[in-house]
Amino acid sequence: MIMEIECLANPPGTSDSRYRHIEAAIAVIEQSGLHYEVDALGTTVEGEPDQLWPLLRRVHEACLEAGADSLVTVVKVAQTSPRLPQSTIASLTGKFRE
Repeated sequence: MIMEIECLANPPGTSDSRYRHIEAAIAVIEQSGLHYEVDALGTTVEGEPDQLWPLLRRVHEACLEAGADSLVTVVKVAQTSPRLPQSTIASLTGKFRE
């Protein structure tokens, strides 16, 4: 399964660290050990559903725990049937990165 997570924290950070609340969310993803890519408007993570759904909650909560006043998290999920090959970040974007 592939999940793209975009955290719209208000504010995104502090005067000392412009994106502190967002970086707290990315740190949770980094610590998960799953394959991920940070993009300009979100972070894409790939893994098993039982790994990604709880991760989504931890990412969302990390922004608030880091000090955000409010938060909207936008999520896109791509999953194929278990009987078919699973898509990966590389399989979907590889030809654009050569």
